[in-house]
Amino acid sequence: MKNIAIPNEAKVPTAQKIAFGLGMLANQMFPAALQIFMMVLVKGLGFSPLMWGIIFFAPRIFDAFTDPIMGFISDNTKSKWGRRRHFVFTGAIVMGIAFVAMWQLYPESGLTYNFVYFMVWSFIFYIGLTIFSVPYVAMGYEMSDDFHERTRIMAIAQMIGQWAWVIVPWFWIIIYDAEMFESAPAASRELSYYVAVFCTIMAIIPAIFIKSESTLDRTDFTPINRDNISNSLTKIFGSFKEAFLIPQFKKLCVATFLIYNSFMTIAAFSFFIIVSYMFNGDAGAAGIWPTLHGSIGALATTFLVIPIIDRIARKIGKKRTFMISQGISIIGYILFWFLFIPGKPYMFLIALPFFSFGIGGLFTLMMSMTADVIDLDELNTGLRREGVFGAIYWWMVKFGFAIAGLLSGVFMAWVGYTPDAATQPEGAITGMRLFYTFFPILGTLGAMYAMRSYDITEQKAREVSAALAKQKDTRN
Repeated sequence: MKNIAIPNEAKVPTAQKIAFGLGMLANQMFPAALQIFMMVLVKGLGFSPLMWGIIFFAPRIFDAFTDPIMGFISDNTKSKWGRRRHFVFTGAIVMGIAFVAMWQLYPESGLTYNFVYFMVWSFIFYIGLTIFSVPYVAMGYEMSDDFHERTRIMAIAQMIGQWAWVIVPWFWIIIYDAEMFESAPAASRELSYYVAVFCTIMAIIPAIFIKSESTLDRTDFTPINRDNISNSLTKIFGSFKEAFLIPQFKKLCVATFLIYNSFMTIAAFSFFIIVSYMFNGDAGAAGIWPTLHGSIGALATTFLVIPIIDRIARKIGKKRTFMISQGISIIGYILFWFLFIPGKPYMFLIALPFFSFGIGGLFTLMMSMTADVIDLDELNTGLRREGVFGAIYWWMVKFGFAIAGLLSGVFMAWVGYTPDAATQPEGAITGMRLFYTFFPILGTLGAMYAMRSYDITEQKAREVSAALAKQKDTRN
């Protein structure tokens, strides 16, 4: 398949793509910072691995169930600002305030108090994340109806968003720098302000700069009011069911869940493996190596993986590119088993570019493919439901993240790993390394199997677009 140029009329201005990408930076940096900060709960505030797992699990499950509701509301909102922008703005503010509040934790307050306090503010934070992220993602699906331009939009967004994973791993160094902060909890309390202000500004940018048309005159929206709430809820979950029953969309969701769940389950293990296995439990001796693992992996994703994914997808199609990228990631996971070598930490850097094809290829392609499915849904139903599809897709991501957090704690407890122990029980590190390598390989293979019969090609997508254009001309 040759590289087909995007028609000028289908291209989205670069400034619009960057504005969307800056929102993606916030969308990724808030959760990334949260993941790093949550190590403080275990290593600085005494939370058990099980408590840590519950903290990961409960708010995210709540968040996952509010997403479809937010998607329905966003799709049917009448406003002079359009369907999305004011929600994106409001959600950004709520996230920023809640992120600061949730990290105002003090060891002297006691374990039970800190657990309950953090849990409550976590729920508020994830409400804000839902209000922001569901309409924000829907904005991206609406930006273009061109098959390849959609991939370019998502590629640029992911390239900008990946900087979250370049920056955030350095928080390891800052949080545990005794010259800067008296303790890890003190560091998280202060750093939360900087993270919240930066991410809130980034999250607001799409609400200000991405164009949208007024929906005040739309007559095809379902009214959202107190009298219609029961009927609306029925339609919400009806739309959820209808969307998930579309075979192509179901494949995207299942594949995303398997890859992201398995990746996030073992993500925190890299810190413990590097410190406990490669440096015999000495976090000081480990220095910046845990940070380099995350930061260099993200740099590889930004400057190597995503540009390659974008280019290959134009030549051979999205599905085949997905299969290739995930196959390369499996090589990376296998290399980690051999390249986590005590005394030679630099060796694991070799595995990072291969490993980075997993998540880098996943979201660049899957978000573009979801936009293609939305066109197919509109052709079949006459409804344009970016909010619902975005909510369901990210429901799978967040549900996977919730399960991953719980599994991380379960796996650590199962192998007998104790984060603060000077020495680990026999077999604990080996068990963690086995999970680190083989659990994501199983998830990736399952995702590739699920995607084997995905059938929206470039030709089919263009036929759908042409049919939609014909329908609109007929109505006019």
